[in-house]
Amino acid sequence: MAGVGRGVGGPAGYGSSVSGGRRGSTGGGGTPDGPAGGEVQRTADGRYLVIGGRRWRASDPSLPEDVRRELVAELMAARRAVGRALRARDGEAERDARRRVHAAKVALGERGQPWWERDRSVQLTSGEASRRP
Repeated sequence: MAGVGRGVGGPAGYGSSVSGGRRGSTGGGGTPDGPAGGEVQRTADGRYLVIGGRRWRASDPSLPEDVRRELVAELMAARRAVGRALRARDGEAERDARRRVHAAKVALGERGQPWWERDRSVQLTSGEASRRP
């Protein structure tokens, strides 16, 4: 997709591929390339993606690629765990899996304090990025 931005957060978890060859954090319709249908565009400030007329927060562009990949892998594994728990009707497993989804999205910058409001004077390391609130 042309003019596509980084993965995004939101209740449906839509994402996209990124110009420059980086992959989005999540994939609507089950693929990391973008939502099922609809053009993906970035807002002028780069903080959000617009998909199907809805705005979704973009992932933090300052995350190192290896950290971003780890977080995306954890996010997708947690989402699969949510599905397994729902199919098994296991409430405890579902809560645990949803906590993992939330933690990964916060670490990606898709939830919690907006990444553009964070103090940039502190350089993140792999461990710090995966533990940040």
